[in-house]
Amino acid sequence: MIDKLALSLSQCPIRLKFALWVLFLCITTLTGLQLWQGGAKIQSDILAMLPELKEDPLTETALARVEKQLSNTVYIALLADDESQAVTAAKTLMESLSSSERGAFVDIRSADLNQAQALNQFYFSHRFNLLTRTQAHALSSGKLNELIQQAQSQLYNAFGYANSGLIANDPLLLYPDNLQALAPKQTLQVQQGILLGQARQTDKNSNSTDHIAAIVMAKGVGSAFNPNTQELQMAVLQEALETVKTQNKQIEVLKAGALFHASAATKSAKSEVSTLGLASLIGVSLLVWLAFRSIMPLSIALLTIATSLLSAVVMTLLIFSEIHLMTLVFGTSLIGIAIDYNFHFYCERLAQTNKSANDVIRHIFPAITLALITSVLAYSGIGLAPFPGMQQVAVFCAAGLFGAYITLVLAYPLLASGPLPSGEKPLTMAAAYLTQLNTLSRSLNLKVGVVLLALSVIISAFGLYRLTSDDDIRNLQQSPLSVLNEEQQLRGILSGGTDNQFLLVRADTEELLLQRLEILAPKLNNAVKDGLIGNAFSLSSYLPSRSKQESNYRLQGHIYQQDLTRVIVSLGLDDSLNSDLALAYQKAKGSYIDAGSFIGSDAGKLFKPLWIAPTSQQDEYGAIVLLGGITDIDKLENFFTGQPYVQLVDKVGDISGIMGQYRELTLWLLAIAMVMAAIMFSTRFTFKLAALVVAVPALSAILSLSLLGLIGAPLTLFHALALILVFGIGVDYSLFFAESKQQSRGVMMAVFMSACSTILAFGLLAFSSTPAIHSFGLTLLLGIGFTFALSPFIQTFTRTFK
Repeated sequence: MIDKLALSLSQCPIRLKFALWVLFLCITTLTGLQLWQGGAKIQSDILAMLPELKEDPLTETALARVEKQLSNTVYIALLADDESQAVTAAKTLMESLSSSERGAFVDIRSADLNQAQALNQFYFSHRFNLLTRTQAHALSSGKLNELIQQAQSQLYNAFGYANSGLIANDPLLLYPDNLQALAPKQTLQVQQGILLGQARQTDKNSNSTDHIAAIVMAKGVGSAFNPNTQELQMAVLQEALETVKTQNKQIEVLKAGALFHASAATKSAKSEVSTLGLASLIGVSLLVWLAFRSIMPLSIALLTIATSLLSAVVMTLLIFSEIHLMTLVFGTSLIGIAIDYNFHFYCERLAQTNKSANDVIRHIFPAITLALITSVLAYSGIGLAPFPGMQQVAVFCAAGLFGAYITLVLAYPLLASGPLPSGEKPLTMAAAYLTQLNTLSRSLNLKVGVVLLALSVIISAFGLYRLTSDDDIRNLQQSPLSVLNEEQQLRGILSGGTDNQFLLVRADTEELLLQRLEILAPKLNNAVKDGLIGNAFSLSSYLPSRSKQESNYRLQGHIYQQDLTRVIVSLGLDDSLNSDLALAYQKAKGSYIDAGSFIGSDAGKLFKPLWIAPTSQQDEYGAIVLLGGITDIDKLENFFTGQPYVQLVDKVGDISGIMGQYRELTLWLLAIAMVMAAIMFSTRFTFKLAALVVAVPALSAILSLSLLGLIGAPLTLFHALALILVFGIGVDYSLFFAESKQQSRGVMMAVFMSACSTILAFGLLAFSSTPAIHSFGLTLLLGIGFTFALSPFIQTFTRTFK
C-alpha cells in the first residue's frame, strides 16, 4: 500500500504539490496569527505542568487555599546591626512598596498592631467562656486561693497590667492570660509595629556575625508564575530595595517566596530556549554545509526546520490555547529530528545522481512514512503522561515532524531539484565505515563472540541491578542555590516558616470539628518536641468548642456565684462590684464564640482561609493546620494514624507517587509499542527482519538503562519518556538500513548526519540546569548513540533476511 501511495504521489504534478504545500503554509500561518490575537500565550507556571490530583471536594478546597496563600506572598528580611536601623529600613521598604503606582503588591505589613486590638475587642465579651489550662485546673481542683494570690501580685506590681477598668470586669485578672495565650509562640519581637528577629550569618572564613532582622511581608497581585507579573513584581521590589539601600548601604536582604523560585525558573527556561535552540540550529546548519557544500541544501534545511517549528507551535496553541516554556525547551530538540528527512533525501540524491528529486522521494517514501508513523506513536506515548507540559511536548514534536514530512513530500520535488556538488568523498567514507563493520563482524569467531556477549550481558545486568528510581516532583525544577540559601536563612529567622504540606481536619458538624482540633493540639505539641516539625498553627486556640466554653463558664461559676464576696474582700475591692459582676456573669450565659462570628470579625479575617464551611459542592466542615520546619514527612504521616479524621495533605508526595506509577506505565507502553511495531513491520519485511529492526532500539534502551545504573543516576519518569523517543527515533535508522538492502552507503551517511544532529540537540539538553530536562537529554544522548552504533549491523543480516 505504501508503495502504491508513493507511486501516486510521484505521478502528481510537481507544481501542484508545491502549491498544496504553500496552501498548507498559509493556512498554518493565518491560524497561528488568529490564535495569538485571540489570547494564546506563553505559559511559565511550573504548576501548569503538574498532573491534576483527583481529591475529594474538601481536600481540593484546602489545597487551593493553601496554594493561593503561599504562592503569592513574599517575605523580605532586612538585616541591620541594631534595632533602630532595622526598623527604619523596614518602614522605608513598606512605604516604597505602598507608594508604587504600579500596584504590584497589596497587604504590605510586618507586625499587625490592629490585630491585637481586634482580638481584645472580640474576646472580652466572651471572657467568662475562656480559661487557660492552668486556670481551669485551679478552679476544678478547688485552688481558688492560687488565682487570688496571682491577682494580688499583679495588683501590687508596678509593672503589672492591672487597671481599674479591667479589675471592675475581671477581678482575678484571668482574661489577660487568655489573650496572651492566643499569640503563637515564636522568637520574634515587635518594635514600633515591625517584627524583629535574630539572624546569624557566616562568611567564607567561618566567621559568624549576628544581625537584627526586620521582617516585611507583602501579597503579590496576580500569579507569581505569570512571566509578566513576575517582571512587574521583581521590578517594583528591586526599586523599593534600592531606596532602602540608598539610606543605609549596610543593609543586607534575604528574600523568600514562590515569586523568586518562579522568576529564576522563567529566566533559566528563556535562557535555555535561546542558547540551546541557537546552538542546535548552528550545529545542524554547519553539518549540512560540511556534508553538501552548497547553499541550496542549507537553505532548504532551514526552510524545513522553520516549517516544522511553525507547525509545532500552531498545533500546540490550537489544542492547548497556550504553550509552556518547558515545551519550548524540550522542543528545541525538534530541530535535530526534523532535519533527518532532509539528510536522507540529500544523501540518497548524492548516492543516486542519475535520479531526479521526485524519483528520490518516491524511493525513500516508504521508509520516511514508516519512520513518521513510529515517531508519532512514540510521541503519543509521551502524551499519555499525566503532565500537561509533557502532553504539549508530544503534540509539539509530533506536529513538527509532520510539518517536516509534508515539506519533504510536497515542496522538495520542486525546490530541491537543482544539481548538487559531488558527494563522493563523504559517501566513500560511509562505505568504508560499513566495510570495516562487515570485516569486524566476520573476523569474530564463535568463542570471541560468546565471550563478548557474556561480558555485555554481565555488565548490563550489573548496571540494571544497581539502577534505582527517584520520582520526586521537585526534580521538575531546581532553583538556584542562592535562592534556596536565602529562603533557608529566612525560615530560620521565622522559626521554620510554613511548608507546603499541612494537616486537614474534617467533621460533619462545627462543634465536632472544634473538639477534634482540641484533641489534636497536644499531639501537635508532641510532634514539635519530637523534632518532627518546627511549629504548627491551629485554630483551636482561637475557636474553643462549645463544650469547652460551657465547661469554662461553669468553672468560673465558682468565682462569680459561690466565692465572689471572698474574692472581692481578699483583693480589697469595693463591695459594690459584687452585684455588677454577678449580673455580667449571668448575662453571658449562652453567648458562645462560634466560627461564623469570629471569621467574619476583624479579629478573625486573617484566619479565614483556614476555616472551610460546607458548600453545595461539599457537605463537610474542615480546618487547615499549617505546619513548618517538617523534618521527616513519612514519620509525620504515621504520627497521626490514630486519628482518622486528620489528613496530612502532601501534594508534592502525591504527585511524586503518580510519577512513579506513570514511570512504570511508560515502560510497559514502550514494550507494547515495540511489539506493535514489529507486527507492523512484518507486513513489509520478513518476521525475522522486522524483529531485528525493533531489536536495535530495544537493545539500545536496555544499554542506556544499564549505563544509568552504572553511573548512579536514578530512573525517573523523564528517563522513561526519553526511552520512548529512543525507540521512536532509533527505529528510523533500522528501517532505512532494512529498506536499503545492499545499497547502504547513502543510508549510512544519512544515519550518521541524523545521529549527529539528534545527539547535538539532545546532548545540549543533557547540560540543562533543570533536572528533568537533563535526565531527558542524557537518556536520549546515550540511547541514540547506542542505536547509531548498532543499526549498521542490520545491513550485514539483510543478506539472510530477505
